[in-house]
Amino acid sequence: MAIDPRPLVLAFLLSACTVGPDYQSPSLFTPSTWFRPGGTSTQAARQASLPVPEPVDPEWWDSFHDPVLTSLMRRVTGANLDVRTASIRLAESRAQRGIAAANEFPQVNSNTSYTRERISSRGVVGVLGSGGGSSGGAGGGSTATTSNGLGGRQGGFPSSSGIPPFDLFQSGFDATWELDLWGRVRRAVESADANLDASAENRRNMLVTALSELARDYLQLRGIQETRRITERNLVTARDSVHLTMERQKGGLGTDLEVAQAQQQLEATAASLPQLEQRQAQMQNAIALLLGAPPGALQAELSPQRPIPAVPPTVPIGLPSQLVQRRPDIRQADAQLHAATADIGQATADFFPRVTLSGSFALQAVQFKDLGNWASRTYGLGPSIQIPIFEGGRLRRTLELRKAQQQEAAIQYQRVVLGAFHDVDNSLIAYRTEQQRRDRLRAAADQARRALGLAQRQYMAGVSTFLDVLTAQRTVLAAEQQLSDSTATIGTNLVALYKALGGGWEPSYALTPGTRPEG
Repeated sequence: MAIDPRPLVLAFLLSACTVGPDYQSPSLFTPSTWFRPGGTSTQAARQASLPVPEPVDPEWWDSFHDPVLTSLMRRVTGANLDVRTASIRLAESRAQRGIAAANEFPQVNSNTSYTRERISSRGVVGVLGSGGGSSGGAGGGSTATTSNGLGGRQGGFPSSSGIPPFDLFQSGFDATWELDLWGRVRRAVESADANLDASAENRRNMLVTALSELARDYLQLRGIQETRRITERNLVTARDSVHLTMERQKGGLGTDLEVAQAQQQLEATAASLPQLEQRQAQMQNAIALLLGAPPGALQAELSPQRPIPAVPPTVPIGLPSQLVQRRPDIRQADAQLHAATADIGQATADFFPRVTLSGSFALQAVQFKDLGNWASRTYGLGPSIQIPIFEGGRLRRTLELRKAQQQEAAIQYQRVVLGAFHDVDNSLIAYRTEQQRRDRLRAAADQARRALGLAQRQYMAGVSTFLDVLTAQRTVLAAEQQLSDSTATIGTNLVALYKALGGGWEPSYALTPGTRPEG
């Protein structure tokens, strides 16, 4: 008997229909150049480190030329707990995507069972068995034997009281397959794919954040060590002043007041060392936490003093149009908007009928030896249609919810993009202006040291008082500490700029060209 293929062809064509909106990434305004890349041309010419519109270095930390920093940064991917947690969440999203995709295929289940049954004499079979048929003919026979060997009334349903308990053996399988006529399942898979992309971008964003925090803490640590070195150097000067005033006092050229003032300056300078030691230990612990290590684990590696890493002469920052493709938080917001759009398609498909093909095949027998007999087969095959008629407004409200969530995701995407350009602009301004401040502080420190030398010579010559020397010493200490802080701040501002540009995830979680992001 020939099978008409037209219904199957029609079902296949209908399966290509997908309701709901198709996703397209929003087109937002992107400037052709950075708003204020370097201030005026005169200011830019004076900058020691100038941003340039060249491709961003994915391993930007190498530009500091600090081997300790490079070693620490290369450990972040495998050690940072936030990044590892994001990796687990990415694995969860992959599993959820697989669950959603499983609905595209038929669901087949095998079942084998054995039961010992007894028919109730007070149930439906008992009622049917007690009616229909006469109690006996002229010959006086009251019962008849049915062809299955079980007692029953002639012409009626077998009497339940005449059916003894029996075994029932069954083995077979059943299958169901929803024909995705309106794309409900495909939209669910599309949403799961988008959520998978969002999880991958979230892991990249966690990595960018961890890298920037580690580099910032490292630069601050070196800044603290430099401040400590400056303080210790000024302590030597303060001790020399104490020794000088004591010698002059012994010679009758100085007073007890000058000795006390020199001693006070020495103690005040030394008093800042414990606080610097505390800040150094806290910063070392902060770096250890970022690398998933216990407190004090990096003390041997980080305690030796090293200079503040110098910033490179040029800083590649790319073009504004590349920012949207590079920053993970923008890519994550785009994926979340995609998922919200696909969810609208799912909610729309729920308004349409669901067609499910189901079938079953089994072997059933009351004796185990008959289970392999072909005559013991039982089967069923046919479609079922589920049509939503009245849901109490649930479907309509669900669709409204999905549309509102999509609008929220669209606004969030716009906010993230706008915030990204603000981050870059603010970081560029901070990087430029802090270099200008550092130059002024360097000049001020040079003049402060010159003034100290003059004050010391004039004091020895008896032209000025020791108070002028003390004032000059305090000024030198403050100027050099400010210069150290500014030098470290320039480095941390550069780190903030690289974070704003979204660089640093490519070496660990690079995209494979032509494929979906696997993280």
